[in-house]
Amino acid sequence: MTGARWVKSRHSGNGGNCVEISPDFPGLIPVRDSKDPEGPALVFPADAWQSFVTGVRAGDFGAI
Repeated sequence: MTGARWVKSRHSGNGGNCVEISPDFPGLIPVRDSKDPEGPALVFPADAWQSFVTGVRAGDFGAI
């Protein structure tokens, strides 16, 4: 992930509980913890990430 551009959701607050994604990898979405930028990143297929985001927006996971 060296050289990746990382972005936070515009919905992220200042509480430190944020994830960042990198849009720099076609077909893949790397995700990392913003509190640990040197730590590991999880990499998801873009369609799986979109399904997750859709589920969060729909409330499929309850109040998180």
